[in-house]
Parts: sequence; C-alpha cells; structure tokens
Amino acid sequence: MNSAAGTAGTPVPFLKGHGTENDFVIIPDPDGVLDLPAGTVARLCDRRAGIGGDGLLRVVRSAAHPEARSMAGEAEWFMDYRNADGSVAEMCGNGVRVFARYLQRAGLAGADGLAVATRAGVRRVRLAGDGGVTVHMGAAKLPGGTETDVTVTVGERSWPALNVDMGNPHAVAFVDDLAHAGDLYTAPAVAPAAAYPEGVNVEFAVGRGPRHVALRVYERGSGETRSCGTGACAVMVAAARRDGADPAADGTPVTYTVDVPGGRLVITEHPDGGVEMTGPAVIVAEGTIDPGLLTLPEG
Repeated sequence: MNSAAGTAGTPVPFLKGHGTENDFVIIPDPDGVLDLPAGTVARLCDRRAGIGGDGLLRVVRSAAHPEARSMAGEAEWFMDYRNADGSVAEMCGNGVRVFARYLQRAGLAGADGLAVATRAGVRRVRLAGDGGVTVHMGAAKLPGGTETDVTVTVGERSWPALNVDMGNPHAVAFVDDLAHAGDLYTAPAVAPAAAYPEGVNVEFAVGRGPRHVALRVYERGSGETRSCGTGACAVMVAAARRDGADPAADGTPVTYTVDVPGGRLVITEHPDGGVEMTGPAVIVAEGTIDPGLLTLPEG
C-alpha cells in the first residue's frame, strides 16, 4: 500500500457522520491505496487533536481489500471499520447505516438499497425517504444459551449478563438504574475472561415499558458511546428472551423500541432469526485532512 496520505503532500478527503450520535470519520478509499495504521486512526478520531469520532469507516471496494474479496460478488463495497483507538472491529451497526448514507450521497447506492461487506459478513441495507435506514443485521447467537452465563461488575455491584454475538461480542446486563453503570471511563469487569478472548462490548439495560428498553454501553476500543447499533440489537434479543419471546420458537416477529443516549432505534427479530434495525444516519460535514496529520510518527 501507499502512505496514509496517498501521494505525498496530497490532502485526503473525509466526511463526518453519525447514527443516533454514534459518530464516525469517513475516509473514501475505493481502490484501497491508503495505509491507516492504528496510531493514525487514533489521531483522526481524537476529539481535540484530530477530527473526532467513536470510530473510522474506510470505504473500499470489496475486490480491492484482501479481507473482503470473497464477498465482492455479493457486495461491491467493504466497510473497513476501526475503533477510536485504531483497533479493528468486526461490525458496527450504526456505522453500516452511516456507511450506506455516504454511498447514497456519493451516488453509489441504488434506489432499492444495497449490500455492504463487513468483517462479520454481508449486511443488506434499505434507505427510506424519511431519512431512516434499515439494516439486516443477521441472526443473534447466544454462545451460552438463554441463561445468563457471564458476570459484569462495576465497583461494588455485580450483575448476571447474557452473552450475545451480533457478529461482534456483547455482554448484556439488566440493571435497576442506568446510573449504576458508573462513569464508564474504564471497561467494566467481565468474567469469565475466557468467554470473550477478543474483548467485549458491555450493555447496561433497563425496562421503559412493554417492549421498550433503554441502555448505556461501553464499547471496546472506544469507551462509552452515545449509541451502539449491534449493542442495541443484543439488548433487544436479551430483553425478548427475558420477556419470554422467541420468534424462532413461536413463529411471531417481535419488535422493541430501544432508547440510547443519542436517540432511538427500532429493532425487530424475525422467525428466521434475522434481526432488523432501523434508525437515522446523517452526514454532517466534509473536507480534507492535512497530510501532516497522517504522517506524524507512530507512538
């Protein structure tokens, strides 16, 4: 690959977008020529010294990226997602919506939607005229079954939590008060550690009414964020099981409203196991990055 700035001294275009205030730096790189090491991504996501974001979305043609070439026949575009600390992540639900909104803005998305390749597989997206974006998130997996099989601890409080895999790992704990999650400046303790060898996103959830829940989330590699799409899906599935609903068993879809600090998502689980998430996605700015920001020494 070439240097992060592409041709030496040439500014690199970027956009900024968010989905329920989960915000991202967007870097169009269709031919996959940019080298974005972890330190560079962290600088770009820095809210004081960079552009600022919970993560970075690099827009690459699937055929041009070694991790996505096998999906190129199904999805032209690959979402190369990085956490704010520069670490690679499998999936980001809010990120997929913002990624699709960028493709629509750039004239690269069809009127009937599109498919997006991710490290968790291909996700299909529909863009509505009212600004909403619906993503087919795939099926949730419960590695430990429907019993709470892990424990989350913050300070003196501990809760049983459900292990939910939405293409990336989650521990969902139901609490009496979202304030009990603490300041979430540091990652909550999760045991056993062997349940999550690659780290975990931790959701704290409370009930708000029939089929209505709210959450706070600590995202691995980013800290507390205003929203987490895959986390909201994980909470929805955990809430449905807690409430005795299982579409695969009873054949009836179930829909929950999920409130996050940055807004509201509507999530449906279908009898075939598929989970659909609908929420907003907005592009708020675009510009160019000074190549000097991309070529500072690592460390």
